[in-house]
Amino acid sequence: MTKKIASRPSSPQRPPPKQKKLSSGIVPIYRPPIHQPDAANDFKEDLFLLLRCYNYWDFPKGGVDLGETPLQAALRELQEETAITKANLVWGEEFRETAVYAGGKVARYYVGLVDTLDVVLLDNPLLGRPEHHEFRWVTYKNARSLLGDRVREILDWAHELTRGG
Repeated sequence: MTKKIASRPSSPQRPPPKQKKLSSGIVPIYRPPIHQPDAANDFKEDLFLLLRCYNYWDFPKGGVDLGETPLQAALRELQEETAITKANLVWGEEFRETAVYAGGKVARYYVGLVDTLDVVLLDNPLLGRPEHHEFRWVTYKNARSLLGDRVREILDWAHELTRGG
């Protein structure tokens, strides 16, 4: 005699989990030299580079291209959006990601020291104009007042990291 095994009713098909769309960027920090006699800019605090697109402030970032690591994308985006060609990753390849936003997007940020305040908002070839409307080098306190909650968390992390906290 064969024993009949009842099969479970099939559960409804679940859609596959949405893949997060990763963008990658750099938190550019300019650290003024300790001694700058007769310097026109007499600031002693680190300065953070923010870019504005419409009413939204952020750090330089963009999509990760096929065959590119997130860190490579972050450095490429820094150069494409600001003409800054070098960022010293003093704190290594440590990164922080934002919470998911805008339909599955996540932004990953690295922290890099830059040795220039010179920024050029370069034209995006697809747009025929720069992606951003304005840039500002600002102190931590001023950056906190410009950034929204999601990116402010990245700023706070970068500030703590660079202070050894």
